[in-house]
Amino acid sequence: MIARIKGNVVELKDLAVIIDAGGIFYEVSIPASVAQRLSAQQGQDGVITLVTHHYYQMTPSSATPILVGFLNDLEKDFFLQFISVSGIGPKAAVKALDRSISEIASAIDKGDIAYLKTLPGIGQQKARDIVAKLQGKVSRFGLIPDAGVKRDVSVSVAFKDEAIEVLMQLQYKKSEAEAMVAKVLERNSSICSTEELLNTIYTQKAAR
Repeated sequence: MIARIKGNVVELKDLAVIIDAGGIFYEVSIPASVAQRLSAQQGQDGVITLVTHHYYQMTPSSATPILVGFLNDLEKDFFLQFISVSGIGPKAAVKALDRSISEIASAIDKGDIAYLKTLPGIGQQKARDIVAKLQGKVSRFGLIPDAGVKRDVSVSVAFKDEAIEVLMQLQYKKSEAEAMVAKVLERNSSICSTEELLNTIYTQKAAR
């Protein structure tokens, strides 16, 4: 199982990128939302690191290994949620995710069928299936800035520290992350779960 791949981008194709990883050239499928931000994530040496989902595309006579790449773990987590919807496989999901994941997650959370129908390959029924399966389960992904990603938070000191660290990985400044967590807990000290805290942060951010 290939979990990550690190190397130089040698070619950017339609919904795919060729990466030279130590002289071995890998073709990695990527959603348009990832492709648009590749150059900004490359180091000064031109090296990029992608978190990958590794699966096999099955045919009656063969099994072809496929890699799908993301800029961070939360983008991959959202992708895995997305393909849990009946009838949406990895290939269809790569094609469909052509907007920022935070935007798509927000649309799912709001039950915005009209928006979801505008995603490539997603029709009326599929949009309804997505909302039925994922509404209320992807709110935390709405916190992902267009250039980053985010994960979990809770009320104990350990979880608060973890939340701040995760927010910093999403490219929020430490002071911003601390303020976001503190503001939510100050207003609602009864919050007792990671999901509840994340949903509250997302709701307050969306209401601005």
